[in-house]
Amino acid sequence: MGIISGLLITVRTGRQGATMENGKLTPEYLEETSTLAINPEDFAALGMAPGQRARLKSPDGEVIVTCRPTEGPRGLFFLPLGPTASQLISGETHGTGVPDFKGLLVTLEPELEFSQQTNLGGEIRK
Repeated sequence: MGIISGLLITVRTGRQGATMENGKLTPEYLEETSTLAINPEDFAALGMAPGQRARLKSPDGEVIVTCRPTEGPRGLFFLPLGPTASQLISGETHGTGVPDFKGLLVTLEPELEFSQQTNLGGEIRK
């Protein structure tokens, strides 16, 4: 499993709009706004499968997202604008009043399951 870099593009999706009608705190809305769409070849480069979770990092934050395949160029990652994307975006507006929602340099790496994480010396007891 590796790490890849790319550009984050925030988007609006049809499902996001439909689920927003029931509220932005519904599980459906939060699921949609935390789902990252990436090129199938990027999945292969990461050793990931669709539906797997990954850590998405920008210079301003990091989040855990669920990944799904989409058509599009390698290295472009699409995330619906919402609470998850907002954690990655700087408040800097360069005097325009609007933050950088498109073209944000990010890294993506598979999120390890608990059993795969490094043992930090602790012990799990049943």
